[in-house]
Amino acid sequence: MANYPLVSIVIPSRNEGKTVASCLDSIISSDYPHEYLDVIVVDGNSDDGTRDIIEEYEKRYKFIKLIDNPQKTTPVGLNIGITMAAGQYIIILSSHSKIHRDFIRQNVEQIEKTEADCVGGRIVTLPGQQTEMGQAIAFSLSNSFGVGNASFRTGVSNTKEVDTVPYGCYRKQVFHQVGLFNENLIRNQDIEFNLRLKRRGGKILLVPAIVSYYSARSTIKGLLKQSFANGFWVLYGAGFTHLPFSVRHLVPLLWVGSLMTLSAAAFYNQGFIVVALLMLTLYLAVNTAVSVHLAWSRGVKTCLCLIAAFGTLHFGYGAGSLWGLVKLGQLKANKKRN
Repeated sequence: MANYPLVSIVIPSRNEGKTVASCLDSIISSDYPHEYLDVIVVDGNSDDGTRDIIEEYEKRYKFIKLIDNPQKTTPVGLNIGITMAAGQYIIILSSHSKIHRDFIRQNVEQIEKTEADCVGGRIVTLPGQQTEMGQAIAFSLSNSFGVGNASFRTGVSNTKEVDTVPYGCYRKQVFHQVGLFNENLIRNQDIEFNLRLKRRGGKILLVPAIVSYYSARSTIKGLLKQSFANGFWVLYGAGFTHLPFSVRHLVPLLWVGSLMTLSAAAFYNQGFIVVALLMLTLYLAVNTAVSVHLAWSRGVKTCLCLIAAFGTLHFGYGAGSLWGLVKLGQLKANKKRN
């Protein structure tokens, strides 16, 4: 690469002491020259030692800066970092992520070659812990049965135009044209921003040569909490912006909502509970078949863990969406009263 434009990397962080060092190490180890990097870690008042770790890196590498985020939330942290970014291009990272050695260079080459407004790549999901459950959760987040048609998670062989990408690389002027991240959206703010960019005629490309790594949750409890929160904000976020999601995000809601409706209807007609049980049986059969296919070579215990991981992912997301729908109704009712 003959010319190296300045690239800003914005990393929101709060209590990420277990992963932030590996994230920063991967940036330092990249093949992009340090003198053309501007790394901004925006910390939301961490109290687990995260700040101490970042401060050590800040002392050793002049291109790394630690900035405070008093409001603690991810979108606020992103906006603080973007506002301070000096680079021609801005890459958004998570402190849970790591990047491939050529990640930054590939982003720059692809965005300049294609003239896209944003480019991104595929995520390789890594187990949070090398246990049967940790591996199963990573499997569930890398398979189309678990995450649908999210190509950046399941794999892609050719560059294609998409609605959203993880850890996007944006032209700086995009944020002047489209605005910043919606600070009301505690989660899924990247999905909403990218859809807003697309509606304004922007072009987002998913490029298989761009590779990053994500450390998944390592326990069912952690996966349930994450899935529920993601599902919640897909629906509740509609109270703060116009259509902050794609239609595919509603599938778990329809599934869980149907089961709950049938179960409630069974109080009036016992036949409905039979339909609900048939739906659950069919789901369990498909879940089991997919899990055995993916994990049989790793042993029965991993297969059982994968069944549990898929179920947690789907029902957690759907239940979160259902609760988000309830809270959205309350939010709109309160707005009307006020």
